[in-house]
Amino acid sequence: MTSPLQREFRNACFIFLGSVLLALGVVLFLAPNRIATGGTPGMAILLHFLFELPIGGLMMAINLPLLLVGWKILGRAFALRTVLAILLTAGMIDLFREVLHLQAVSSNTLLATLYGGIVVGLGVGLILRGNASAGGSTIIARIVASRSHIKPGQVIFAVDLCIVLASALVFRSIEPALWSLISIYVTSKCIDTILTGALTEKVVHIATSRPDELSRQIAEYLGRQGTILRGTGLYRDEEKTLIFVTVEARRIGLLRDIIRQADADAFMVVMDAAEMLGRGHGV
Repeated sequence: MTSPLQREFRNACFIFLGSVLLALGVVLFLAPNRIATGGTPGMAILLHFLFELPIGGLMMAINLPLLLVGWKILGRAFALRTVLAILLTAGMIDLFREVLHLQAVSSNTLLATLYGGIVVGLGVGLILRGNASAGGSTIIARIVASRSHIKPGQVIFAVDLCIVLASALVFRSIEPALWSLISIYVTSKCIDTILTGALTEKVVHIATSRPDELSRQIAEYLGRQGTILRGTGLYRDEEKTLIFVTVEARRIGLLRDIIRQADADAFMVVMDAAEMLGRGHGV
């Protein structure tokens, strides 16, 4: 067990590294190529090109009022970490762009979109791993969700959609909006990877009339332990047995062969594992 102080130090490290990456993604890839991303960074990039004000300063101007409104909803500890993330990110963006004058890594729009999305996604993902938020749409989503039946994900989607549409108006072309969509998609995938890990496991449900034989062979040939669930059919009063097991994606073929040999009438459903904790998985 880690102490509260150790946990907060770990959170601070995640927030610091995430803020650096988020700032670099904006400065080295997105802003120089006029590509907006989701949330506060995207809003700040658009406002920068409208009013020629520093991106970092605009991020603070957008986020701090939202934090004041949502302080009670977010919780004191989460809000304080979010303030730290916002200040670090905003300060580093202006440091890299206005003081150090870092130049774009690439002027190729496709490369800037993809790599900008990746770096920003890694940064936001690390900030979230530090139990904080990069601000913007996340804060708006929590405030709206607490006062309505609208889900946070729907709010974030709506905010990002508005940013994409606004980018077409600000840059007077549909192309920047299309590139922004790609950037936001790449960012979301990288955030998911940071939060849940790049899992190669599959969740398998097997409905069978020979659970003992199947369980024995799965344990013998795959070295896996599973769970047996028993119930009744939906339309008929007949007993059903379901085996629940996780298997590496590359070994699904072997599992399929085992099932065919042990019980040709078995029914198998394979799903992706979004997140796994315990038994050697996760932290």
